[in-house]
Amino acid sequence: MKFYAPWEKTFNKISTPFEHFIHAQTTTGKVLMLMTVFALMLANTPLAENYEYFFHTKIDLNVGSWQLSHSIHYWINDGLMTVFFFLIGLEIKREILVGELSDIKVAILPILAAIGGMVFPALIYLSVNIDGPGVSGWGIPMATDIAFAISALILLGKRVPTALVTFLVALAIVDDLGAVLVIAIFYTDQIQLVPLALSIVAFLILVVFNRFGIHMILPYFVVGVFMWFFMLESGVHATIAGIISAMAIPSKPKQAPFSFVKDAKKLLDKYNQYPTCENHMLHEDQKAILINLQDRIDAVGSPASRLEQVLHLPVALIVIPLFALANAGIAIDFNHISSSIIEPVSIGIILGLILGKVLGIFGIAWLAIKLKIAKLPYQSSMSQIFGVAFLGGIGFTMSIFVADLAFLNTPELIFQAKIGILSASLLAGLFGFLWLKYMAKDLTRLPHNPNTK
Repeated sequence: MKFYAPWEKTFNKISTPFEHFIHAQTTTGKVLMLMTVFALMLANTPLAENYEYFFHTKIDLNVGSWQLSHSIHYWINDGLMTVFFFLIGLEIKREILVGELSDIKVAILPILAAIGGMVFPALIYLSVNIDGPGVSGWGIPMATDIAFAISALILLGKRVPTALVTFLVALAIVDDLGAVLVIAIFYTDQIQLVPLALSIVAFLILVVFNRFGIHMILPYFVVGVFMWFFMLESGVHATIAGIISAMAIPSKPKQAPFSFVKDAKKLLDKYNQYPTCENHMLHEDQKAILINLQDRIDAVGSPASRLEQVLHLPVALIVIPLFALANAGIAIDFNHISSSIIEPVSIGIILGLILGKVLGIFGIAWLAIKLKIAKLPYQSSMSQIFGVAFLGGIGFTMSIFVADLAFLNTPELIFQAKIGILSASLLAGLFGFLWLKYMAKDLTRLPHNPNTK
């Protein structure tokens, strides 16, 4: 009998990178939900003071006279989250090269819907906060939390077609790219030119590694760490280094797939020439053949795909949960929550994430389809796109991240923003899920018709 470690049995069933990606996102969504509830509980119990004290504890890095001193909260948001952004960068690159965004005819609908889903929420937020102290938070409702949104869609099972899931994935990937650009351009206070120039040099070194065909991960990691540090010192948010460095990781295999098949057959034929021992021990030459075969397998897979696969689980189970634990702990005064939720910042975020996302995603998708610029995902209906537009209003991870940048050193506005994000994400997620489950037209149960809309 074979015993499986947690998740191993599930992962053994996964046959494609896309399925692996979806599984990782649903795992992230489940763990993220649990950690969010846990953080809220900690912040509203007698342990709240210990909770705050822990995440504001300083961790120092000292080399001679040089010192880097930040709180645990800072190291999570600017350090660990760089790994999350690096993974997003790898996902964006994969989608552009071989995924849903590689074919412009397929990609045009999620791209347009994502742009609409960023512009409309920002405009609605600005219309509420244009003359107020929270005006800089316009980027908060632009983001979609891919893990939560996909988790809600996957829970519906066969009620939603696969094409609708890929539509949401592509939309969220474009959304993430837009959020990263907003952070890099609009949420950078003061730029130090020398460190910024050094970070650019570090990136160029990564590009040189790529062009020279270096497939070892270690050189990219070392230079990437230096790039992160220079970006941190430049004033540009350090997590941007994660996205940019991902673009330099090789996506092409060292060995062509067709030659791998031929070489693998030869090695397996040599392996089979040795008789099987009674105790099932391998011959020394068989061990060498297996090592050679493993090297060939590594060569036919690109560093980008290997890193994406390796990082999904640590990001899902460590990075994102720690981020939620450090940022979702809101001490809620229930006597004053009603007054906080009607503040312009909270109202702007709630309207942006719910009304803005629906107008942007569903409205632009409907217009693009009517104008024949794009077509509906296979076996999907406009009522399902309407439900997905609501799921796009789940803005948890990236929205909280942007809120901390937009309202730096303004705890009151950060609190209002987080109240708005949690409220809007909960309402959008519940309505989107219930709409898709009970109201949306399910074309997967109708007779096969590729042209059905």
